[in-house]
Amino acid sequence: MYIDGQCHCGYVRYEADVDPTQVSICHCTDCQSLTGSAYRVTVAATRDRFSLRGNAPKAYTKVGDSGAVSVQYFCPKCGSSIYRASGDVSDARIGIRIGTIRQRRELIPGRQFWLRSALPFAHDIRALPGKDGD
Repeated sequence: MYIDGQCHCGYVRYEADVDPTQVSICHCTDCQSLTGSAYRVTVAATRDRFSLRGNAPKAYTKVGDSGAVSVQYFCPKCGSSIYRASGDVSDARIGIRIGTIRQRRELIPGRQFWLRSALPFAHDIRALPGKDGD
């Protein structure tokens, strides 16, 4: 599936070809801190099917709770988290942050990780009162 997206301010833009069945939610504490939210949602892609179309992102390298080295790419102007890649360059997989994807409504998560770190409210918020806008 073809996707395109950008950071919040539009400084960093990209295009990619992704497998829409490879959407996941991660509840690890690193993802909570990096997103400033209860979890992060990512769609998998490969480096050869991802291309930047705007300016270059900045990178931040972190050893995760799993022990794996993860390189987080974000916009140097607005700070939006855009994608992550393994610190091992032979690993072709990247994870694109779903909130930056223009076609995000078409991408449905199919699995979750690090459930032991999940915040208690994260699994079912349907009962909360809500509005269509604010």
